[in-house]
Amino acid sequence: MRNLVKLFILFSVASILASCQRDVYLFTSFHEPANEGLRYLYSKDGYHWNAINGVYLKPELGKQKIMRDPSMIRDKQGIYHLVWTIGWQGNEGIGYARSKDLIHWENQQIVPVMQQEATTVNVWAPELFYDDIEDRFIIIWASTIPYRFAKGVEEEKNNHRMYYTTTKDFKSFTETKLFSDPGFSIIDAVIVKKKQKDYVLVLKDNTRPNRNLKVAFAKNPLGPFQQISEPFSPYLSEGPAVLKVKDQWLIYFDSYGSKSYEAVSTKDFKVFEKINDKISVPEGHKHGTIFKASNKDLKNLLRVEAKKK
Repeated sequence: MRNLVKLFILFSVASILASCQRDVYLFTSFHEPANEGLRYLYSKDGYHWNAINGVYLKPELGKQKIMRDPSMIRDKQGIYHLVWTIGWQGNEGIGYARSKDLIHWENQQIVPVMQQEATTVNVWAPELFYDDIEDRFIIIWASTIPYRFAKGVEEEKNNHRMYYTTTKDFKSFTETKLFSDPGFSIIDAVIVKKKQKDYVLVLKDNTRPNRNLKVAFAKNPLGPFQQISEPFSPYLSEGPAVLKVKDQWLIYFDSYGSKSYEAVSTKDFKVFEKINDKISVPEGHKHGTIFKASNKDLKNLLRVEAKKK
C-alpha cells in the first residue's frame, strides 16, 4: 500500500512539473493607433487564440513613441528579446528591449540600424530569427532609400528592400547589409527554417498591383532567396506570422482589405489551404509574431491580469 501511495505522489509531482514546463504559443500584438504598447495573445493548439488584457511595455523611443510590428524570440537561457517599429518615417532605427518573464522589461533602446544611410525614409517591421548553425540572431526589416533601386510602379519613397544585421548578445551588432532585392518593393518578411539547408522566406510583395503574400526559398537563412512563388493570400494582406503545429505550417496574416485576420496551412510552402474556418483571433489584433513561451510565464501573465480585475 505504501508503495502505491509513493507511486501516486511521484506521478502527481511529475505531472505537475511537466505541466509547468510545457511550452505554449504566444502571439505579440498591438492595437491601433500603436501608441499604447505591447500586448499578447496565447494559444494551446496554435489555432484558437485568446487575448491577455493589458499592456506590458509602453514605447518610449523615437520621436513618435509608437510600437508597431513587435517581434519576439526566447533565447536558450529563457530570456525574451523584443524588437519593434518605432516610427512611420525616419532613419532612427528599431526598438529593442529584453525580459525574463514577459512582464518586467529592461534595456529599452534604439538600435540605429540605418544611421549610415541619411536619406532612409523608414525602418519597418523588424523580424527576429535564431540561426542555430552560427549561434546568432538575425534581424531583418524593410527600408526605402530613394533612387537606390529600380523603381518599377512604386514611388521612390515607397520602394522598399529588406536589410539585416546579426548579433549574439543584443549589445553589439554587425554592419547593416542588404538582405533581399527581389526586383520589386518588399516588406514584412519572415525567415522560416524547415530543416538543414532548407529555408523559406514569407514576404509581402508591396507593389501596387499585388499587395499580397508570397514565398521564396534558400539554402541559407541569409539567402539568396529565389524561386518566388505566386501569391497565396488575397489582395491587400500583410504581416505574416508563422508557426508549426504537428506536420502543418500555419501562416497567419492581416487581410486588411477585408478587415479580417486569416490563415492558411501548408506542408511544403507550395500548396496552401485556407483555414479561416478553423481559427479564431481576437478583434483588434495587429501584426506580431508567434513564438513559444514557458507555461510558467503564461500563468504568471494571467495571474497579473486577474489581480487587476
